[in-house]
Amino acid sequence: MDISVVVPLYDEIESLPELTSWISRVMDEHRFTYEIILIDDGSKDGSWEMIKKLHLNNPFIKGIKFRRNYGKSAALNTGFAAANGNVIITMDADLQDSPDEIPELYRRIVEENYDLISGWKAKRYDPPSKTIPTKLFNAATRKMSGINNLHDFNCGLKAYRKVVIKNIEVYGEMHRYIPVLAKWAGFTKIGEQVVEHRARKYGKTKFGMSRFVNGFLDLLSIFFVGKFGKRPMHFFGTMGTLSFFTGLVIAIWIISEKLYLIAHNEKYRDITANPLFYIALVAIILGSQLFLTGFVAELVARSANERNNYQVEEIL
Repeated sequence: MDISVVVPLYDEIESLPELTSWISRVMDEHRFTYEIILIDDGSKDGSWEMIKKLHLNNPFIKGIKFRRNYGKSAALNTGFAAANGNVIITMDADLQDSPDEIPELYRRIVEENYDLISGWKAKRYDPPSKTIPTKLFNAATRKMSGINNLHDFNCGLKAYRKVVIKNIEVYGEMHRYIPVLAKWAGFTKIGEQVVEHRARKYGKTKFGMSRFVNGFLDLLSIFFVGKFGKRPMHFFGTMGTLSFFTGLVIAIWIISEKLYLIAHNEKYRDITANPLFYIALVAIILGSQLFLTGFVAELVARSANERNNYQVEEIL
């Protein structure tokens, strides 16, 4: 199969007939073998009944229905697991992504051998309350991930080689950072393509302001897990050791100062009356706790089912 089109959706009954018809027309014009996988993320507007009706008219349309709303990441991860195409295209169901972009995305994956192509909606029809925070997050993600050639990590229109989506796990709000997940898994040939951003035709956006907070927390999480997931002691142990020895040096200084003053019969104050004493105490305790946290995390990492789950590209 040439292409699997994975479409997560939530309450998009009005756009589904037009979207699937458009995708099918593009596929037929270019003689692609394909499947359209629609993941209903707990819709309440009758979207699933529409999907069943579309499936009866077009056997290339497949559907997966969640019992409740889990979020876009869960829908994408489930769609990736079900996809059979050599190239997987993801797009949103709100008709803001154009299926006419599919042939060029497919060509670049197949002919230019990219692992992932991410869309960039250079001209957007979203309000400033959405575009400004998005630009800030994209800048932060570029800085932390080192993927400097992408302008929009969160664009729903992306293309992947099959091996990429079979070797990453998308959860939480991680759908915003799939290029980062791909890079951490060893797929580094990541490109970008300017795509059309169309104004929403039906319904309204399903994402609120909370997505920015969740997105920031997931960015920190993915950075930590990607860098220290298999060696947590390197992070906690380093921080704990620095904190412990900082406190220890301060404590030695305080004690030495008091002993010096006693030896020279000079006036001195109790160690507990010195503010530095409490700073040293907190630093030593915090350092010990961080070191123990790293030790326990190391034990958990070594005992985890995926402790030796590494990405192997080829075996001879």
